Amino acid sequence: TALIVAFPVPASTFDLPSLDRIVHYQPKLPLQVITADGEEIAQFGTERRDYLPLSRMPKQLQQALLAVEDARFREHSGVDPKGMARAVLSVITGGRKQGASTITQQLVRTMLLTREFSAERKAKEIWLALKLEEELSKDRILEIYMNEIFLGQRAYGFAAASQIYFGKPLDKLSLAENAMLAGLPQNPYYANPVANFERATQRQRVVLERMRATDAIDD
Repeated sequence: TALIVAFPVPASTFDLPSLDRIVHYQPKLPLQVITADGEEIAQFGTERRDYLPLSRMPKQLQQALLAVEDARFREHSGVDPKGMARAVLSVITGGRKQGASTITQQLVRTMLLTREFSAERKAKEIWLALKLEEELSKDRILEIYMNEIFLGQRAYGFAAASQIYFGKPLDKLSLAENAMLAGLPQNPYYANPVANFERATQRQRVVLERMRATDAIDD
């Protein structure tokens, strides 16, 4: 990956998908059945999603997510060579495994590519991430990510995950609950609190450690 960043292959080498699906994002929302007084009584659809603008996403949840997934999100241009270098160093030294993909890279991989690991797929991911950051603001990219990402148990996006795992809206969550949700993107199928509470709790502790390291929280 580091070599791809240092010596990029021309984008014309690959058949790159269009960014339109992200740039002109239309969330896939379930069919809701509402009572006359406005109470939801049922939802139909394979994906549970409650779309929220970034302005309504709790600041603490945003801090938790960025601390563990992409601490330099506001500084890089879609790809973070420093983050990649840290991930490689961690593997070499036997430290904790760290992800090398930025929020932007994760978003284009989720919406436009496959999860198959190959040099070509990684190169496409990098090119698309760089191009997406030319098209959309950081806030818009983060907003789409936080509403689109799969978080286990049919939950897509953090608002839906909050209801599924804790039975309450995002603005009612505690620090511990925010940290648990922020830990889900890495392994939503097998490390969510319904499938494996112990693994979800271990990941929650990693998030809290990263929040402390980035001064999002104090002791």
